[in-house]
Amino acid sequence: MDKESQNVVITDVKIPFMSMVGFMIKSMLASIPAMIIFGLLMVGLSLGINVLIEMFDLQEMFSFMQQQ
Repeated sequence: MDKESQNVVITDVKIPFMSMVGFMIKSMLASIPAMIIFGLLMVGLSLGINVLIEMFDLQEMFSFMQQQ
């Protein structure tokens, strides 16, 4: 590869409107499984933290979060 770098400035991208709509719909549909996986990870993390709190009997450390 050449050691000299060149700067490039993009001034215009011509994409048909319906093609852009199709791309946006595909990207939205592709994000659904990622959000499901992220949600499952967060649920697992919160359950794991809850198990650790119960296992080491640390409820008094988190008493400020409980409603009275």
